[in-house]
Amino acid sequence: MTASPRLISFTLLALVAFAANSVLCRWALGDAAIDAASFTAVRLVAGALTLLLLVKLSDRRLPIHRAVKAGSIRGAAWLFLYAAGFSFAYIQLDTATGALILFGTVQLTLIGISLWQGHRLNSTEWAGVFAACAGFVYLILPDLTTPSLRGLVLMMGAGIAWGLYTLNGRGSNQPLLDTAGNFIRTAPLVLLLFIPFIETVQISRDGFWLAVVSGAFASGCGYALWYAVLPSLSGIQAGILQLSVPLLAAAGGVLLVGEALDPRLLLASVLLLGGIALVLWGRRQAG
Repeated sequence: MTASPRLISFTLLALVAFAANSVLCRWALGDAAIDAASFTAVRLVAGALTLLLLVKLSDRRLPIHRAVKAGSIRGAAWLFLYAAGFSFAYIQLDTATGALILFGTVQLTLIGISLWQGHRLNSTEWAGVFAACAGFVYLILPDLTTPSLRGLVLMMGAGIAWGLYTLNGRGSNQPLLDTAGNFIRTAPLVLLLFIPFIETVQISRDGFWLAVVSGAFASGCGYALWYAVLPSLSGIQAGILQLSVPLLAAAGGVLLVGEALDPRLLLASVLLLGGIALVLWGRRQAG
C-alpha cells in the first residue's frame, strides 16, 4: 500500500515538531531562562489551550466539556511523565544527546512491546533495526557526549513514557479531541509537580515564551498530527521513524543553541536513516 501525500506530510510535520521540543527545551533550560517544573507546566497548559481552540475550530457545535472528558487517565499519565522527565533531563543533557536517548528508548520500548505481543520481524526489518541501533549507539559513545547518570535515567524514563503514550494513541478514532483531553487531564499532576520545587521557581519572559511555543505548536499541534498518523503505522514503524528526530534536533541545536556539530554525526546519520529505510521497506514487503 502506497503512503498518501497527506500521511507523508503529516508524519514529517509531527517529527519536526518533536525535534523542535528538544531544541526549545534545551534553549530555555540551558540559558536558565526558566526552571524545569515551570517549563513543564507552561508547556502542558499552552498545549491544552491550543488544542481546545483547534477542537472548536474543527467543529464549532462541539461543546467544550466533550474535550474535557476525551482522552484517558492513562494517556494523561504517560504524557505527564514524559513531559516532566524530558524537562528535568535537559538540565544536564545537550540537545542531540537528549533527543537520541529519548527516541532510542522509545524505539526499544515499542519494539519490545511489539515482539511481546507476537509480531515477528523479517530479515530486512531486523537489518534495519540493527543499523538504526548501531547509529544510535555510535552517536552517544563517550567521545561525543557522556551523559550524566541522572540525565540519562530521566530521559530514558521519558522515552518509556512516550513509547507507552504512542501505543495508547494507536486506538484513537478522534486524535485531536483525545490529545486535547490528555493535555487537560494533566492539570492536577502539574499542580502537584510544583510542591517540591516551589522555592526554585524561576520564569523569565524569554523562558515563558519558549515554553509556550513548545506547548502550543511543537507539542499540541505536533502530537495531534502524530495521533492522526499512528493508525496507519505499525508499532515498529512508529519507533523507527522517530529515530530521525535526533538528527533534526542536532541540526536545531547547532543553528539555534550554538552547540558544536561533531563529524561523527554524519556517519550516524547514514546508519540511522538507512535503518529507517530498511525497516519501512521490509514492512512493505511483508504487507
